[in-house]
Amino acid sequence: MATERAIGIDIGGTGIKGAVVDLGTGELVTERIKVKTPAGGRPADILQATGELLSQVADLGHTALPLGVCFPAIVKHGRTLSAANVSDEWIGLEAERMFEQELRSEIHFINDADAAGYAEARFGAAKDEDGLVILTTLGTGIGSALIFDGVVVPNSELGHLEVDGHDAESRAAYSAMERDQLSWQQWAERLQRYYSHVEFLFSPDLFVVGGGVSKHHEEFLPLLDLKTPIVPAVHRNNAGILGAAALAARF
Repeated sequence: MATERAIGIDIGGTGIKGAVVDLGTGELVTERIKVKTPAGGRPADILQATGELLSQVADLGHTALPLGVCFPAIVKHGRTLSAANVSDEWIGLEAERMFEQELRSEIHFINDADAAGYAEARFGAAKDEDGLVILTTLGTGIGSALIFDGVVVPNSELGHLEVDGHDAESRAAYSAMERDQLSWQQWAERLQRYYSHVEFLFSPDLFVVGGGVSKHHEEFLPLLDLKTPIVPAVHRNNAGILGAAALAARF
């Protein structure tokens, strides 16, 4: 790969994180810089906060690098078509162009779950895995990413599949476990229904499970009975940064 380093920025509902990434190893070259997502998550405020974060990265001596930004929304041709944990004002905006104007740089702009999935394919649990890898993040909802032979199939939104008459994430996300005060065993029964359904629809070669709860993977993954191997993600907190940076260097 011609470019050895790139900058990744991960915009979330509570925080905006960024760092310079070594594209050979997937390690952070700088410390991870984080600023709070402005209350309300409105476009002008997030754009300004992201610009401030990028300035802090530049102050560490890293400029003129490829820049990737991932965002909690369906992203199609640079437009944000949804909004998760940020203002609904993002829906329908030419967000990629707006970020490029604010950051004064061309960027690669991608959905946050897709960036995390690509990070696991390049540097993590799905490295060197052929065929179809499906990453799911279990948190407030269920985020998803499909990677086929190293290529991201964008905006899969598998958390919104209907299972047993319900939006899957309303029953099987980690937030549902907390809300309904489920035991690991009870939650695993819901996860079993969900992953069995996804497995039937897509016949994947590997499931990767991310989100904060994946650090407790030994509590629930062994309870699942699937034909497909299912493993915890490696890069939980840094996955968006790594994936956004790596994709920016490819384009």
